[in-house]
Parts: sequence; C-alpha cells; structure tokens
Amino acid sequence: MSALVVSNISKAYRRYPSKWARAREWLTGKVHHEKTFVLRRVDFTVLPGQAVGIIGVNGAGKSTLLKIITGTTQPTEGSVSIKGRVAALLELGMGFHPDFTGRQNAFMAGQLLGLRIEEIEQCMPAIESFAEIGDYIDRPVRTYSSGMQMRLAFSVATAVRPDVLIVDEALSVGDAYFQHKSFNKIRDFREQGTSLLIVSHDRNAIQTLCDRAILLDSGLVRKDGSPEEVMDFYNALIAEKENATVEVRRLENGRTQTISGTGDARVESIELLNEKHELTEYVNVGEPVQLKVRLRLYADLPELVFGYMIRDRLGQSVFGTNTHHLGVALKGLVKGEQITLSFSFPASIGPGSYSVSTALHVSDTHLAENYEWRDLALMFNVTNIDRKPFVGSSWIPPNVDCLR
Repeated sequence: MSALVVSNISKAYRRYPSKWARAREWLTGKVHHEKTFVLRRVDFTVLPGQAVGIIGVNGAGKSTLLKIITGTTQPTEGSVSIKGRVAALLELGMGFHPDFTGRQNAFMAGQLLGLRIEEIEQCMPAIESFAEIGDYIDRPVRTYSSGMQMRLAFSVATAVRPDVLIVDEALSVGDAYFQHKSFNKIRDFREQGTSLLIVSHDRNAIQTLCDRAILLDSGLVRKDGSPEEVMDFYNALIAEKENATVEVRRLENGRTQTISGTGDARVESIELLNEKHELTEYVNVGEPVQLKVRLRLYADLPELVFGYMIRDRLGQSVFGTNTHHLGVALKGLVKGEQITLSFSFPASIGPGSYSVSTALHVSDTHLAENYEWRDLALMFNVTNIDRKPFVGSSWIPPNVDCLR
C-alpha cells in the first residue's frame, strides 16, 4: 500500500491580456484568457517509510506541487491520494497569528493538523522541550526571530508522528544545532514508517535523508532516480549554457555518469597513482597519492580553471578544490594545447569506495562558464591495511597523553 500517490497532476493559472478581460469573460461567457501551466502531468508514488527529495530551480513548480499535495491548492487535472495523517512544514510560520502567543498558535496549528485539544495539551510539554524557546512560548509570535518560528512550527508538526511528513526549505532557516536535532527526529520517524517528502537545494540533505529524488524542470518531471544520479543531472542542468549539452551514460558498474559543457576544454585522462607512482584503484588509509589529469583545449580560451571533488559512495562531498583557489593561473590558452596537472595529497579518509568529479570552467565556479562537468570521472577504494582501527569518513590519528 502506497503512502502517497500523485496521479498525473497538472496546474494551470489563467492569464488575462488586460484588467478588463476578466470582466468581459464573466459577462459574455467567452474565453478571454490563456492558460499558463506551472505543472504538467506530474506522476509518482511514495511508499511507507520512503524518503523522496524534490529538487529544481526556482519556478520549477516545487512549492505548487507541495501545496496541491497538502490540499491548500487544487490541481487543474489529476488527483492526490494520501494514506494516514499528513504534517507539512511549507512556508515558515504559515498559519501562525503574529499577535497570538506561541502556545496559542501551537494549539491552533495542532488543530489544523488534525489533533484534538486533549492531544495537544498532552503534547505541549514535549513541544516546549523540543522547541527550546523558553519563556517566548507565552509571548506574541511577532516578537520571534525566523529561527524561533521555525523551531515552534517544526515542534508542533512533529509532536505526534505523522504518516507523511512534508518539509519545504523551512529547515534551512534554523541554526546548525536545531537542524541536527530536527534531522535526527526525521530519521527516527522514518525508522518507524513515516514517509518523507522534502524540498531542498542542499545536496547533502537530499543524499543523506532520501532514498530517491525527483527533478522538476518547468513543471515537468525531468528525472526520477537515485539521489546521486538526480543531483548530478541537476548540477549539469543549471550549468548548461546556450551551446552546452547534457549527456547521461550508464557505466559498466551500473552507475549513471553525467557529462555537460560546451566542450571547449575536456579532460582527456585522469589517473590515481600510489606512492610508487603506479596506477592504482586501491589505496591504504593515509597513503600519499597523486591525482594526475591531462587536459586538451578545443578552442582558444583566455582563462581556464580545473576543479575536482572527491565524493563517498552516497555522493556526499568529502573534499574539493580547484586551480583558482590553489593560486595556479591557466591563461592565454590556444586550441590544441595539452596541459597536465598533478595533485599530491594523503588519502586521509575512511575505508570505502570513492569517486572523483571534475570540472573545467572560468572563475571560481563551474556556473560561470561550463566547459566540461564530468561526474564519476574516476573511482577508487580506500582500505585499512596497517592503521589502528577507527570509524568515520576521515582519518585524524591523535596523540594521547594520560595523566594520573
């Protein structure tokens, strides 16, 4: 049984050529408007306990989709089916009255979520404890900071475990401490069977919390798949320029590689060398290694920046840098020129499989002028051969002093 079923949702708004056209339409019965679709045939299913991330640029239709799912906006076409109780954190403090106290707003918001007065009274101590806003709970909400509003809104929405939890970008307002606290609660809910629908531009949040991601672009579902695959495609999409292309390849190991860019500069080869300068796919924790990259120019370029990002098996960023930040200037380049770059560093990361993404661009980011963005350009494994046992993604061996 699915927790959430979105069936061929479309949403269109009427656009009138003038302020009088609406009145003429009402008086004459003739159509004087055009329909502008913000969502077109959006279709997906969320299973119990599954976490799905919704990503896309501003204006892609994410917020409209969430409003339709929560029932605050009706679709033009299609339907939504939800099993169980839904809790939603959409616009920050939505439904809060600024002149009422936090406690009064908690009661009102709780009732909007379908809770009875008796249930809210039982939950109030837990809401106050989780929100950690102290005496402000009995002060008007207009005196709250945006972070305090988010704390209270999240605490009320999660006071009783919902069957479906919908979270927009509201959590990004909170401080780091409360974000960690909130994400831990979301993980606990997921383990208990709550389905999660989250909208965020935070790659780590999507890849850490979600089993799956959906990319919306101009109201259409452009991609539906693993968080790593969809986020890679999304990054390539926002870097795409007038003459750029986005290419998706299925590798032999089953993973999906995304390549984008104008092609004016390309990575011809990339190699990982061990401390003996031999090609390797397996590295010991802390072993000195060298990333050797060969570039070729396919156009005259006044400037070029090469960057790389090491990611873990979940696609989360471990370390990244580029020649711009390292102070290596590549200027006055001509078509046909070849460049070899070598980056030496210790593999001070935990055991596991890793990938390297590469980018060729100008300035400090590939968003300025994307010549080539290549995910999964290289894959390697780190093993613990002779280090003392440890856990975590980083190898930071300490010296210990013990005084008695």
